[in-house]
Amino acid sequence: MEGLPDAAAFATKLKNTLIQYHSIEDDKWRVAKKTKDVTIWRKPSEEFNGYLFKAQGAIDDSVNSVIDHIRPGPCRLDWDSLMTSMDILEHFEENCCVMRYTTAGQLWNIISPREFVDFSYTVGYEEGLLSCGLSVDWSEKRPEFIRGYNHPCGWFCVPHKDNPHQSLLTGYIQTDLRGMIPQSAVDTAMASTLVNFYSDLQKALQKA
Repeated sequence: MEGLPDAAAFATKLKNTLIQYHSIEDDKWRVAKKTKDVTIWRKPSEEFNGYLFKAQGAIDDSVNSVIDHIRPGPCRLDWDSLMTSMDILEHFEENCCVMRYTTAGQLWNIISPREFVDFSYTVGYEEGLLSCGLSVDWSEKRPEFIRGYNHPCGWFCVPHKDNPHQSLLTGYIQTDLRGMIPQSAVDTAMASTLVNFYSDLQKALQKA
């Protein structure tokens, strides 16, 4: 594959980066947005001139159902209001692929539609699962989209300690949307997008 000679080593490095984010101490994060069900924090990213966002909330469903709705596949397009298309470009193993997806415009189209090409990996973590991703170089580009870039990102999903019918979903996202957008607009959009992600996911799981 273009720019990815060893998928297994790439996947392990990505997983370890996400586990490192998951162990960042609480006092390093600043609350960016809080609702009844979800809290979004942020801290300066070490990868680019933007923020690493952390999102956390309880979801009323099992770990497997939650991750099946998040990882690449037909489920994701059905409910994720930001995602407008998804193609699997290359499969490695059952839990490992390269996908291309496009996103809708945001903030009254101040942020125009974007395209991403990401390596995606899903693996067991403690009593739950981790689904993580990282953008990769892919030479084929579509002129109607600006190519964004996801620095290491992912979703940890584990059974909720206090409620056996719930899962605790914690996400780490750091997206460079590229193009000519003020960083403050990106940060505002990201916090709101993550809150909507939880509510859209919960609605989809209730229908399933």
